[in-house]
Amino acid sequence: MINSLFHTNSSFKKLENEPGTTQENIKRSIAKTVSWRVIGTLDTVIISYLITGTLALAAAIGGVELISKMVLYFFHERTWNNIKWGK
Repeated sequence: MINSLFHTNSSFKKLENEPGTTQENIKRSIAKTVSWRVIGTLDTVIISYLITGTLALAAAIGGVELISKMVLYFFHERTWNNIKWGK
């Protein structure tokens, strides 16, 4: 059973020659990065406000977090896009 989790049935494999089936394009990765970071940053600002009680400090923490995690997520997404396992 565990072995079957790591082996893909050939009927489910994506064909290498089909456009757009083996890799996401960069625009899609950027859109996913931005949408996820909006959600994550709102969460961070709310939690920071609940902890600090200061909206300005919460917004500052959220701003730093927004940029740093967006960059990290983009490169994480592009790295996983190049890994063939599970495709």
